[in-house]
Amino acid sequence: MSPTLILSLIAGYFTVLIIIAVLTSRKATSESFFIANRNAPWYMVAFAMIGTSLSGVTFISVPGMVQSQAWSYMAVVFGYLVGYLVIGLVLMPLYYRLQLVSIYTYLEQRFGFWSYKTGALFFLISRAIGSAFRLYLVAGVLQLAVFDQMGVPFYVTVIVSILLIYLYTFKGGLKTILWTDTFQTLAMLTCVGVSIYLISSELNLGLKELVKTVKDSSMSQIYFSHLKDDKFFWKQFASGAFITIVMTGLDQDLMQKNLSCRSLADAQKNMFWFTLVLVFVNVLFLTLGVLLYQYAAVKGIQLPTNAEGKIIGDNVFPLLATNHFSLFAGIIFILGIIAVTYASADSALTALTTSFCVDFLNIKQYPENRQKNLRQLTHLGFSVVLMVIILIFQALNDQSLITAVFKAAGYTYGPLLGLFSFGILTRLQLRDRMVLPVCVAAPIITYIINVNSEAWLGGYKFGFEILLLNGALTFLGLLAISRTAQVHELNPAHA
Repeated sequence: MSPTLILSLIAGYFTVLIIIAVLTSRKATSESFFIANRNAPWYMVAFAMIGTSLSGVTFISVPGMVQSQAWSYMAVVFGYLVGYLVIGLVLMPLYYRLQLVSIYTYLEQRFGFWSYKTGALFFLISRAIGSAFRLYLVAGVLQLAVFDQMGVPFYVTVIVSILLIYLYTFKGGLKTILWTDTFQTLAMLTCVGVSIYLISSELNLGLKELVKTVKDSSMSQIYFSHLKDDKFFWKQFASGAFITIVMTGLDQDLMQKNLSCRSLADAQKNMFWFTLVLVFVNVLFLTLGVLLYQYAAVKGIQLPTNAEGKIIGDNVFPLLATNHFSLFAGIIFILGIIAVTYASADSALTALTTSFCVDFLNIKQYPENRQKNLRQLTHLGFSVVLMVIILIFQALNDQSLITAVFKAAGYTYGPLLGLFSFGILTRLQLRDRMVLPVCVAAPIITYIINVNSEAWLGGYKFGFEILLLNGALTFLGLLAISRTAQVHELNPAHA
């Protein structure tokens, strides 16, 4: 594929997004920017959330990891079902009852000022790092496919990538994103389906042969029974449940979409259908992964390896798509990776802007014109923050991004899990000023335990369940600084 062709595809794709943004951002206000005037159809939210929740990490890393991890990731996906059930039946009724814009306002009403700011701060850190990981991936693909051949440095690729997101989100916010993410989710799902079809055709596999090939492959193993294995099924299952609770239910990004629905009932319908579709979509990605390695084996293609001779899973799909597939299949890949990555990143940038404006700037105290200036300046500021984090990560990263994202989530989302769990499960109050030190100490202790786990715990290796350890340590720390007191009735007017 020539760089000119790929650049033309990118230009055409973003032209469509800009047109959608212009049409949907007319007369935009802070209310439409933050929660789409609480008037979004549930089915649109459900469909748009698919692209937001998956990202380019899923598009690249999940297929790439099947060679080393098989289908063990499905245990995490099954855990998602439990997590979304908790969100729909416990968290969403709470958020709707309080009419929240930022979900971290709950912590202020429940515990006080410092708990509120601590929760919001950990979200900003968590989402900024996670979004940077995802954008790093698509920037790397574009660098490999286009800009290396043109002699353009990586930092320029990063700047261009984030600038494009800024251009179509800075004005309309969530109101615009619901439409652009619907378009991008449709593009992503189409690309995955077409990719599977094209590779199957190259391998002369009909539907029955495709199912049999995947089923008979050693790479499709789901259940791993060894307790100390980082692929142990029930460990992965529990991790998936709690990852979902914190990375969706306690995350402003995904909850911001849910809070834009017209009612709690609509939001719960959205969550139900979104969950079912998400399981199916992950099956498609894992199927694609088996086919990629089968294709490479049949065609005798040398896959990229690291210094230790291990296959670099994140590079498999991009390499095959841009160098060995047909031109049409390569085009489908480029459109798919752009669609899924920007569907996730645009939503994250808006959520970061929302949280900072509501939780730290208290933007509602200002007239609308002042609110507009503040949120657009904040939007630009977080765009720069993402650029910096991506460049730092590019210098340090040496592992699969799907693993990197979930490990980072384990350290940064753990305090949020502890805070919300303590607030919902107990009637205790906290010594509010001590909450931040506890929430900082828990990830540090978690890290120390993690790096020494094999020596201290008889060879046990932590995987994604590092989140559970972090959340438990935070909960225990909060228990240590708690005091018995009557919890004040949460007043929706203060949300």
